[in-house]
Amino acid sequence: MNQNLKKAAVRIAGMLGIGRITSQKDSGEIQQAQYQTPLEVASAPRMADFGFSSGLPVGTDVVIAFIGGDRSSPVIIASNHQGYRRTGLNEGETAIYNKWAMEVLLTEKGVFIDAKGKDVEVNNATNVTINASEGILANTPVLKCTGDIIDNCESNTRTLKELRDAHNDHDHVVKNVQKGNDDATSEKTEEQVK
Repeated sequence: MNQNLKKAAVRIAGMLGIGRITSQKDSGEIQQAQYQTPLEVASAPRMADFGFSSGLPVGTDVVIAFIGGDRSSPVIIASNHQGYRRTGLNEGETAIYNKWAMEVLLTEKGVFIDAKGKDVEVNNATNVTINASEGILANTPVLKCTGDIIDNCESNTRTLKELRDAHNDHDHVVKNVQKGNDDATSEKTEEQVK
């Protein structure tokens, strides 16, 4: 009986370990990572929460579970990279970040995206709707659009291009410019809106 307890204690003690990532492969149905501990260098599948995925940088600390205490059956269940960890969060805040310090920060005051000077792109959306109760501000030297723009779209169907064209092509009658009560038509404006 004492021998069985000893075996059980050894297996329980060996159920968790700590290692450091030496490489990873992110293809197939589950991510595989190679880790190193003081006892071994081995590979293990990495379990991550559904909807979240990351490529672990070399040197990432990992918690390894050995199923049933069997060291030939490891699985990585948690990770942290000390050098890249996002610090300074207040209680209740959440950050999604990478090793280049780009992040999405969720705070009590709002949502903040820091792209660190890189591009931000939204792809394959049928429609994108921004609901802002007070306004939208774009601090940029140039705002570009490849298609038409319609303002007051709930009551207006004309595009800004149609309004520019109407402005550029219009002329108007100038009343009482000649002898008598004659009218004249002005020339089109010289300053075309483009």
